[in-house]
Amino acid sequence: MLGIANFVSLRCEIIAEPFGKHFMINNAVKNNKTIEQMAKNKTTETEVDVFDFINSYVDNEQKKIDSLELIKLMSAWSGFGPKMWGPTIIGFGSYHYKYASGHEGDAPMLGFSPRKAQFSLYVYSKTDKSDALLKDFGKFKMGKACIYIKKLSDIDISVLEQLCKESIDYLNEHHECAVCKN
Repeated sequence: MLGIANFVSLRCEIIAEPFGKHFMINNAVKNNKTIEQMAKNKTTETEVDVFDFINSYVDNEQKKIDSLELIKLMSAWSGFGPKMWGPTIIGFGSYHYKYASGHEGDAPMLGFSPRKAQFSLYVYSKTDKSDALLKDFGKFKMGKACIYIKKLSDIDISVLEQLCKESIDYLNEHHECAVCKN
């Protein structure tokens, strides 16, 4: 599954004795950190009001309008209201993931972030159907686990809906505790 949780990546290596319990993270030694502390998911649900966030963070009027439209659409498609995840992600519903490494946590089923340069859409699961849908999606750039768009008018909303529903189906089929919750 390629989702928001994939953004939490750790590149660490244990420095062997005689250095003791020190870990190398991005070339900086951090003392007294356990693997669990380093791997803690920073993208968790918060109590911040979504509309307060949009009004204070989004400084472009068209981006505010598009954000409100995405909230309306993703709420309808997911069946869940918007919640803030981390400082800048607006998510809908949630699911539990667990990697083979043992790292686990919760992430939103669907989500987006109205970043300064473009929107990040967290609606993609790596499936044949999703890949086929992208051919008719419109103007976008693909990241590892998200889709970048400048504005809603650049994409086909009916394709976005299908991508969202495909992602929800994928999560329900492939994840422990996949009965998505809010």
